[in-house]
Amino acid sequence: MGGELVLFGRKWGSQLEWLLAGGGPGEGMKKVLGFQVRSSGAPGPLTLKEVEELEQLTQQLMQDMEHPQRQNVAVNEFCGRCRQPLARAQPAVRALGQLFHITCFTCHQCEQQLQGQQFYSLEGAPYCEGCYTDTLEKCNTCGQPITDRMLRATGKAYHPQCFTCVVCACPLEGTSFIVDQANRPHCVPDYHKQYAPRCSVCAEPIMPEPGREETVRVVALDKNFHMKCYKCEDCGKPLSIEADDNGCFPLDGHVLCRKCHTTRAQT
Repeated sequence: MGGELVLFGRKWGSQLEWLLAGGGPGEGMKKVLGFQVRSSGAPGPLTLKEVEELEQLTQQLMQDMEHPQRQNVAVNEFCGRCRQPLARAQPAVRALGQLFHITCFTCHQCEQQLQGQQFYSLEGAPYCEGCYTDTLEKCNTCGQPITDRMLRATGKAYHPQCFTCVVCACPLEGTSFIVDQANRPHCVPDYHKQYAPRCSVCAEPIMPEPGREETVRVVALDKNFHMKCYKCEDCGKPLSIEADDNGCFPLDGHVLCRKCHTTRAQT
């Protein structure tokens, strides 16, 4: 055993090791250990009574070692995974409001032991960091897991900082945007610059002014015009979009006011 037993004011080391190794009690024990019987109360070697008490204690110790008592188990202390009882003196892990055997507290996915490790709870089950990350949605732009705030747009998930215009890369979180036929997001100015119809006079896209969401597009003779560009080709008079005398009087594919139309028709 290597330790010492203090009994009757004496320390028992190698003698106790001999007893636990199977040494016999009684006279044989007294002979081997060199005990001498003395009268009770006299100084010197042990008395016969003390030897008998030592023998009884030794036998009891050997019985306890051969047949240890089972640890008492609390009624409510059961492993959260295997549902087997946990002994009071048995090491355990407390997590997720439950107790676990150390060997039972493992990742729900890869079964890596999690004692002393960072773990995450998903639907009441523990996950290691790697397996938990694999369950997260991936950003449609960068492809990385979204571990914090998520922005969902056009039916896809994004990091908020990754949801940007495909043309100028300006952030689109909290602002208006338009998607093209490929479902790619654009800021409103870039979408109109790329896809808005162009004016047949100035060739610029017909798009809302800054700060506005709508604009007016004039269509005449299968051509598109800004409202400001819708003028008589000959005299430059602004034309009305109403069907009145100030409107367009086309001639041979030209946009003309009434007066210029008449002049051209007479020549």
